[in-house]
Amino acid sequence: MMVIGNWAMSQNLPATTPKFTKADSLRGTLNANRTWWDVLRYDLEVEPDFATETIQGKTSIRIKSNGGKRMQLDLQQPLIVDSVILEGESLAFTRTDNIFLIDFTAKPWSEPLKKGEFVLQVYYHGKPRKAKRAPWDGGWIWTKDAQNRPWMSVACQNLGASVWYPCKDHQSDEPDQGASLTMLVPDSLVAIGNGKLVGKINIDKKTAWRWEVRNPINNYNIIPYIGKYVNFSETFKGEDGDLACNYWVLDYDLQKAKDQFTQVKPMLQCFESWFGPYPFYEDGYKLVEAPHLGMEHQSAVAYGNKFLNGYLGRDMSGTGWGSKWDFIIIHESGHEWFGNNITTKDIADMWVHEGFTNYSETIYTECQFGKQAGQEYIQGVRRGIRNDIPIIGHYGVNQEGSGDMYPKAANMIHTIRTIMQNDSVFKKMLRNMNSNFYHKTVTTKEIETFVSKYAGFDCTPIFDQYLRTVSVPVLEWKLEKGNLMARFNNCNKAFYMQVYMPQQKGKGIWKKVQTNSWTTVATQLNAADITNQWNRNLYIVYTEMAATN
Repeated sequence: MMVIGNWAMSQNLPATTPKFTKADSLRGTLNANRTWWDVLRYDLEVEPDFATETIQGKTSIRIKSNGGKRMQLDLQQPLIVDSVILEGESLAFTRTDNIFLIDFTAKPWSEPLKKGEFVLQVYYHGKPRKAKRAPWDGGWIWTKDAQNRPWMSVACQNLGASVWYPCKDHQSDEPDQGASLTMLVPDSLVAIGNGKLVGKINIDKKTAWRWEVRNPINNYNIIPYIGKYVNFSETFKGEDGDLACNYWVLDYDLQKAKDQFTQVKPMLQCFESWFGPYPFYEDGYKLVEAPHLGMEHQSAVAYGNKFLNGYLGRDMSGTGWGSKWDFIIIHESGHEWFGNNITTKDIADMWVHEGFTNYSETIYTECQFGKQAGQEYIQGVRRGIRNDIPIIGHYGVNQEGSGDMYPKAANMIHTIRTIMQNDSVFKKMLRNMNSNFYHKTVTTKEIETFVSKYAGFDCTPIFDQYLRTVSVPVLEWKLEKGNLMARFNNCNKAFYMQVYMPQQKGKGIWKKVQTNSWTTVATQLNAADITNQWNRNLYIVYTEMAATN
């Protein structure tokens, strides 16, 4: 038996179901206390105290009500809710773990909330959870820069925006009318937020900085950056006109940033060509130096890659191509299309964010260095695939799946592209995906159906295999009397896929290969030549079997 390549593979592991708590369900499920109202807008005000690592804040939430008695809002302990105000009335509420439940039928409101639009004001204070290892183990970040000056921010994806402000902490409900963030900080510091600066007021040796986004935004993407920042800017001539590009970095890193951030315009040009116009022209594009590695905070991308190419100087693919560009600039900006423009309703489907964004790295490599370079890069990232648990997580409990949602999902996408054999249609699919689901929240089923439509074949067996199992399909093949025979093993019984079958040097045919059923084509090649001509852009394992004759 001979196995081609060093790609990770595994057998189906014993099924294990994590133990979920009531708190998981309260956070991850759209229960009856969440479904009757829709968030229209957030207006956040926060004042951090660096010395005590505490915050006090006020969040105004504009909602559209369909009529309801009780409302669940989320705010993670140990933060404390001081009061909830609606039309001048202080509402009754009860606190349970990381949520608080507003009862409109209790005094003083004393009746269900009617249909219409309302603004609730939530006052709160306390010591928010401190990030242990941002951005992976997140929370509020209290640190100092290299010159011993305060530097603050937040990283809260998956942990949830409710770690620092009250909200409906569920990906499916974005504020349709945008959001604002006002930060009151010492006047020696600068406060940066999402979108554009719309106000700046000096108040008794402090400054209130107000930033606003006009587009829908994920809760976890609304983020403060507070430090000794300076700014430089440029304009990108894009598909939808002039795009304002602003860069905020610590003062002593200004020249490094000016040198490194020259990669932004080529990235925007490449991604607009492949994915469609940048989705947030009204809010602009920003890179903001952050006290952690990086995150896709909409219109204010967190950057902490130390102004190095690669991932902190390392090539994630091991091919050399990943050392030619800045991983955080490319990857986190790719999320503006996949994750920020197109957002999954449940984090169990986060492969849509991470798989397509991981593949944007391949697209960028291809834009800059050619198609072969992109193919080498995507094959190289396979070394990071673990095949530990399925990529799709458990629904309704705020639980994502395997980290394979990055390299494995990207290789699945590349496999589909390879089978399509039509890059113009594949490119059209990516562009139309961003226009069809523009500023929307989606399910994995919607994306799977959309991809199948453009692929020209039913991709369901591929999605089921790569997203919902941990087994990498093994293509078993053998030569018998001038015939090349192939079948799949180590996969679902219903799995099948088009595979390139070599017949002559440099020539072959694409044939449907199934599980446990041989597909046969005539070939003039010997086993060594066949081995060299298998298409390695397909994420499968090729294994030569002994002939039966």
